Amino acid sequence: MWTPTRMRVRREDRDRGQVAIEFLGMTPLIILTLVLLWQFVLVGYTFTLAGNAADEAARAGTAAEDRQAACEAAAMEDLPGAWEGAASVSCGESGGLVTADVRLEVPVLFPGAVGFPFQVDGHAGAVVEETG
Repeated sequence: MWTPTRMRVRREDRDRGQVAIEFLGMTPLIILTLVLLWQFVLVGYTFTLAGNAADEAARAGTAAEDRQAACEAAAMEDLPGAWEGAASVSCGESGGLVTADVRLEVPVLFPGAVGFPFQVDGHAGAVVEETG
């Protein structure tokens, strides 16, 4: 015997589990989005580290006797261990200006694991302090 109540129950039963299926279908897209966002955070953080290391290096090189050694030591001092390994620092002086260039490798997902084939550069300069 057919009643409107039974028909309504059957229609509701047809959609049961639909949210779970849609969520499972969207899960890879959600995970991919989170991974890409994390990678962008690492790229931005690497830019920040390179700029800060270059600033510290140039500032340290302005007042030191051995400008090259002080500059390189200051650049590597605050870098986290995962970024230290592939870091390259070059310092120079010309025309009363100490310049520092820091090049860091951008890690892929986990700092200290694999790096991207491109690198991030930080550049800074500071005027040599007069001693006397």
